[in-house]
Amino acid sequence: MQKPAVTLMVKAARAAGNVLLRHMNKLDALNVVEKDRMDYASEVDGLAEKEIIKEFRRATPDYAILGEESGPIGNNRFTWVIDPLDGTSNYLHGIPHFCVSIALVENGEPVHGVIFDPLRNELFTTSRGSGATLNDRKIRVADRKDLNGAMLITGFPPRERARTSAHLKCIDTLLTEAEDIRRTGSAALDLAYVACGRADAYFEAGVKPWDIAAGALLVREAGGKVVDFRGRSTGPMDTRGQMPRQLVAGNLKICDALQSKIVNTGYASAFD
Repeated sequence: MQKPAVTLMVKAARAAGNVLLRHMNKLDALNVVEKDRMDYASEVDGLAEKEIIKEFRRATPDYAILGEESGPIGNNRFTWVIDPLDGTSNYLHGIPHFCVSIALVENGEPVHGVIFDPLRNELFTTSRGSGATLNDRKIRVADRKDLNGAMLITGFPPRERARTSAHLKCIDTLLTEAEDIRRTGSAALDLAYVACGRADAYFEAGVKPWDIAAGALLVREAGGKVVDFRGRSTGPMDTRGQMPRQLVAGNLKICDALQSKIVNTGYASAFD
């Protein structure tokens, strides 16, 4: 039985997903702004976020909101953390890989999460202590024991380009053991894919709360582990959205092996 908060989140995510699908055939006409260097948002991001906020304001008027486009709104121990379009660059280029990501965070800790891929009609849901599901079927992280033959995912966020050399050195080392490393363009879906076993592990720097709040809970509830580049607990989310962080996610064994490589290649020290 779905928890009431998750039911509300699913309704909001599907409403936002419909906005994304409706505008896919008119990408050339969209207004696009560059929020930061190589970091773009379109009017669709804003429209989808408004749909989500409308649902939450109606049902939980006192809860705070942290939206990627709207920023922080209000102050409460409960905060809705919203990414209305994770994978904006993919979307704007017509690449069919993006999603809606929503989490409910209590005092900085995610308690419910929903990630919705409207193109594939794939709905990932999770609640703390209740496991994780994909279209109502239980999911688990993959059981790979080490990096040999592993399918890894990473990202190259614009705000971390100064550390690209260290990142590429790490990738060079990882590819001596891993089968391959993907860069998909959606951190939320990356974490969802780790949670359901499609990928063995994920690592990325410079992610914000709206990128990872739902996905990190999905991985943990699917039996996985989420830490920073030094192997430390990621700690409470910054519900004001200011602090980017580094993330490693996978099952317990491969997460530890990947995190060790990140340290040993010098990539972790690039953030000291």
